[in-house]
Amino acid sequence: MLHFVLARLLQGFELSTPNDALVNMAGSAELTNAKATPLERSKTSKHIPPPEAGGAWPVIGHLHLLGTTSDRLPHVTLGDMADEYGPIFTIRVGLKRAVVVSDWEVAKECFTTHDLVVLSRPKFLAAHLLGYNYAMFGFSPYGAYWRDIRKISSLELLGSRRLELLKHVRVSETEASIKELHKLCTEAKTNSGCVMVEMKRWFSDLAMNVVVRMVAGKRYFGVATDGDEKEGRRCQKALRDIFYFLGLFLVADAIPFLRWLDLGGHEKAMKETFKEADNLLSRWLDEHRRRKESAESCKGDQDFMDVMLSTLEGADLAGYDADTINKATCLMLHLVLARLLHEFELSTPDDALVDMTESAGLTNAKATPLQVLITPRLAPTLQ
Repeated sequence: MLHFVLARLLQGFELSTPNDALVNMAGSAELTNAKATPLERSKTSKHIPPPEAGGAWPVIGHLHLLGTTSDRLPHVTLGDMADEYGPIFTIRVGLKRAVVVSDWEVAKECFTTHDLVVLSRPKFLAAHLLGYNYAMFGFSPYGAYWRDIRKISSLELLGSRRLELLKHVRVSETEASIKELHKLCTEAKTNSGCVMVEMKRWFSDLAMNVVVRMVAGKRYFGVATDGDEKEGRRCQKALRDIFYFLGLFLVADAIPFLRWLDLGGHEKAMKETFKEADNLLSRWLDEHRRRKESAESCKGDQDFMDVMLSTLEGADLAGYDADTINKATCLMLHLVLARLLHEFELSTPDDALVDMTESAGLTNAKATPLQVLITPRLAPTLQ
């Protein structure tokens, strides 16, 4: 047996010593018969890292090639790099290394065969300051916490059953907004019977009412409101600021040792925005908790915050308490629902009327298949 073991050891590896030093085989008097001089070995790795694009500078890496000072947009620069270095290569964003994949087959392999490697999300300052220290599941690193919250969100919050239960919110808010527009027109004192309406604000208020009613059961704008309009405007501003900061590139993300400078004052502004959003969410949470204790929530529809209170009662996931998880998840749902409502221009072929009747099914399919022309709201120069 020893013959086989020793032969296997000799033939199974390529062995070498650092700097080609001689091997000292002298033993020491120990239980495991360790060497008097520890033997180090190096293994030849079979994993070849992707090539790094040229042109990097010290400290800032390739940022000078991707910055706004150039007339070329970043994705055009990355496309030229892909032509030169292949479908997968690396760049340095400041002090951090990033992998760029420009081939759909390689991207498919990353998210299928090697999905566990790319499932996690990078940490950045905005997600830390605005996302309750990464408790917001859209920015949480992959792990037990992310899997638990994803399961709760998929089954309890964003499942077809929950959306079906809250369908009347979307319908009623749309009808109420249309009726308010009609009332403005009928009450107009001009000869033409027309009235000037700021449609951008009208759509923003409609989207806000839908989102907040689904998340927290409140209605801020319109005739029949149960919330303070000033508070609603503060909530709108906080959400807009959060969207802005989450899409903003910060020098501290690329070069962490410059964070103390707070270039541009963005970190200070993010802390103020988070404080405003957290105060609003805390008030909503306190209202829901009082309503739950008085058993009033059982009389009406349960919104997302009610569901989270029931689901997370006494929970402690990855060190986050239930209140933090509730607020972070509800804030994330605000961002998801608002983004879905604002991201695209929707139209139907031949301007056909939309039949919103739904049929009972796993995917909550429409009774009449809906064909929609989706046009991204993207500047022509970026397409």
